Amino acid sequence: MYRTHTCGELRISDKGKKVTLAGWVQKSRKLGGMTFIDLRDRYGITQLVVEADAPADLVETATSLGREFVIQAVGEVVERQSKNPKMPTGDVEIRLEGIHILNKSVTPPFTIEDESDGGDDLRMKYRYLDLRRGPLKRALELRHRIAHEVRNYLDANGFLEIETPYLIKSTPEGARDFVVPSRMNPNQFYALPQSPQTFKQLLMVAGYDRYFQIVRCFRDEDLRADRQPEFTQIDCEMSFVEQDDVLNVFEGMMRTLFKNVLDVEIPNPLPRMSWFDAMDRYGSDKPDVRFGMEIHEITDVAKGKGFGVLDGASYIGAIAVPGAAEYTRKQIDELTEWVKRPQVGAKGLIYIRVNADGSFKSSIDKFYGPEDLARIAAAAEAKAGDLVLVLSGDAKRKVQTMLGVLRLEMGGRLGLRDPKVFAPLWIVDFPLLEWDDETQRFYAMHHPFTSPKPEHMELFYSNRKEDLERVCANAYDFVLNGNELGGGSIRIHNSEVQKRMFEVLGIGPEEADYKFGFIINAFKFGAPPHGGLAFGFDRVCALFGGQDTIRDYIAFPKNNQGRDVMIDAPSAIDQIQLDELFLDLRKPE
Repeated sequence: MYRTHTCGELRISDKGKKVTLAGWVQKSRKLGGMTFIDLRDRYGITQLVVEADAPADLVETATSLGREFVIQAVGEVVERQSKNPKMPTGDVEIRLEGIHILNKSVTPPFTIEDESDGGDDLRMKYRYLDLRRGPLKRALELRHRIAHEVRNYLDANGFLEIETPYLIKSTPEGARDFVVPSRMNPNQFYALPQSPQTFKQLLMVAGYDRYFQIVRCFRDEDLRADRQPEFTQIDCEMSFVEQDDVLNVFEGMMRTLFKNVLDVEIPNPLPRMSWFDAMDRYGSDKPDVRFGMEIHEITDVAKGKGFGVLDGASYIGAIAVPGAAEYTRKQIDELTEWVKRPQVGAKGLIYIRVNADGSFKSSIDKFYGPEDLARIAAAAEAKAGDLVLVLSGDAKRKVQTMLGVLRLEMGGRLGLRDPKVFAPLWIVDFPLLEWDDETQRFYAMHHPFTSPKPEHMELFYSNRKEDLERVCANAYDFVLNGNELGGGSIRIHNSEVQKRMFEVLGIGPEEADYKFGFIINAFKFGAPPHGGLAFGFDRVCALFGGQDTIRDYIAFPKNNQGRDVMIDAPSAIDQIQLDELFLDLRKPE
């Protein structure tokens, strides 16, 4: 037996016990004639001590230990003279009687400490070492706990966990699919699923009325802090449900997670906001409602004063930044340059200081008098001491989006986005379709299996672009602190409605039959009304852990170029494999 106890469980009540521990040497140090060793495993750290009068061979072995040596240690639990209240095991230490070196280690390329001296790239290359550090260990423990709570909740609510295929057919919207060549079917390819969408709908047709899986999905897209080429979803579907049924079940799931994992109570019921309100008030379909600073349209009060930038704009919006009237000109100039960055896209920024004495100072004083500025400030709901920031343009939604980005930036600068504060809500009533001027066609805002709202079905069958743009989807997103954690919809379950959706999206009958004939045909065999959603599991874990990036909550993630630098993937394959797959390579231009 390699160990009787872990390195995290011994307490003062174990004093006098003879124990055997096994783990990695965190560090060792000599103090006088004594040697102290911190031994670490997944469960914690325990201090070992070799006393000055210990046998010579024990002292020699103890002093030979390097960082990350794997050892077995035998000794007696004794009370520490110098206790460490920061460690659960800090009241005790092990007076060693024997050490067995199980494996030596070369000196690691960075320190295995909570605050490491290794950069991101280096730690990614040696991810198996990075995973020994406390923050990553705690992140993966949190991930495990959330998965456990999800399974318990869904099982208690009648859901079956059912696996769906990883090797599927590429879809019409599949430009970002990862494809897999088939050796047994030359010149044909599988795709890795971006979602199990069609399969979970087929499970509803099959009569499995409550399905879920915690499933790996794949998407070949540019990466950000909250994106990886392979990611995990809590994927769910239900039959014989309307929107409220789905929202109530999964609101309950999230309430259970918050309570059981974080001991946090969230509102019951959660607030709901339409997509249109979210865009008008926050400039985002995933609004951060932990703070106010809402967007206000000031088009009517700001026009007509001879200032061409505003007079020529179709939409003018403003936010009032609380307590920021004391911003210096240098700070405002920096903010102006910030909004001009490509990530925001504004051409400039107008400001109005609402001074404590009731006076105003603005970048548009030449065109707007005190009464004009007062009307604008009132329209933006600014108070004394606030700073009003104004953006304008020809496209309403574009300006609102820019203001939404600016709002988040100011919220961050003012410390209003505390990761320990949680403000979840549902966003509902999305547009069903998005028109693209470049391709002159509609695209599904969510996916082509989302049902129109029942009251908009007549508009859905109209051939007028203006009518189709008014159709709302029977869809919903779960939003937390400015992040979309999950989304879904009530699905189309009628084959004729599904055909109409393909027609609106410009997918002809032959293409629809080739790519989706299996699900269209399945709908003819008694498909029930059904709907569901999927939560981004990695993102849930990160936000519960108080982090923006999902990387630390995935055991072996890819870097920002989609590479696994630890195993050097993706990589070339040899000519024998290429020949077996009937593939020829060409160099990119």
